[in-house]
Amino acid sequence: MKIKIFILFVWAIVLFSNFTFQDSTYKAQSLKEAFKKDFAIGTALNSAQIEERNPRVNNLIVQQFNMATPENVMKSALLHPKWDTYDFTMADKLIAFGHKNNIKINGHTLIWHSQLPGFMRRIQSSDSVKTFFTDHIKTVASHFKGKVFSWDVVNEALNEDGTLRNSVFFQKLGENYVTEAFRLTQEASPNTELYYNDYNNEQPAKRAGCIRLIKKIQEAGVRIDGVGIQGHWHLGKIPFKDIEESILQYAALGIKVMITELDIEILPRNFQGAEVSQRMANNAESNPYPNGLPDEIQKQLADDYETLFKLFLKHKDKVTRVTFWGVNDGDSWLNNWPIRGRTNYPLLFDRNNQPKPAYFKVIGLKE
Repeated sequence: MKIKIFILFVWAIVLFSNFTFQDSTYKAQSLKEAFKKDFAIGTALNSAQIEERNPRVNNLIVQQFNMATPENVMKSALLHPKWDTYDFTMADKLIAFGHKNNIKINGHTLIWHSQLPGFMRRIQSSDSVKTFFTDHIKTVASHFKGKVFSWDVVNEALNEDGTLRNSVFFQKLGENYVTEAFRLTQEASPNTELYYNDYNNEQPAKRAGCIRLIKKIQEAGVRIDGVGIQGHWHLGKIPFKDIEESILQYAALGIKVMITELDIEILPRNFQGAEVSQRMANNAESNPYPNGLPDEIQKQLADDYETLFKLFLKHKDKVTRVTFWGVNDGDSWLNNWPIRGRTNYPLLFDRNNQPKPAYFKVIGLKE
């Protein structure tokens, strides 16, 4: 009997010691603290997170991040649902959340060809598109003047070959609409940093088009403060050399460089990038890890993240922010795109808000 009690006592001490060690270690570590002398660390927030519906997720956000980008609540379909109606309810909650938790907000996004209000599909005249374009930028940028740190003024305006996408704004307003968007935002919110944001703009052809676009804005005497490389990359296929060359070439233009929507796709996909209109067929091979990642895939993810952050640290004089596109794996948009209902693992925290091996690889670079 005494032996059993002694064994139980020792077992309890071990459990308590392990729990205390893990808990204190986790609390002592923070991405925002580890990289505070290098660059800001951001995340994308959805409505549930903005409204603090899950205390554990909320604690994780406040602990780990000092910048935030709204996943959807500042896109025009939600902010501007009717021609003469704006709804700032959720976006204002985001601002309040950031203010309360000392988290700077990056506005996302003023002009994007996707997630437009329904009434835009019925507009035919160039004058009406111009009115929407002008009023939307002035109204939204003015409303958040002094409240957001920065704006993704224009999002994803380029094709893969670097030419301008044939969006409704290009069709109706012409090739100067990007420059005009920056000019209007600068006027409405003069002390806010202004960025251009895109995916695959680390690839040579699209990068060249992005550089032409930035130079055109600058040559017009309009302010542009930075460029966002989204960073939707795929496991084992991250273009490290292209990323580094892009950081160097963009910084040479005298602007800041950011990684704005970072995640690493684990699951099979037959294309790269983040074009939201693209889809894939669902089949037996499309969701290979519904019950967890094999150790070798977990290790590859950790290695890829470690190599990425080594690169970012190498150019910390140029890279000002790294934002993950989601807080944990369960919230990632990649669970439902380009195939709905898959189980993806692209971030540093798992579905239980616990740090993954990739987290410790990344934060270990600063120990």
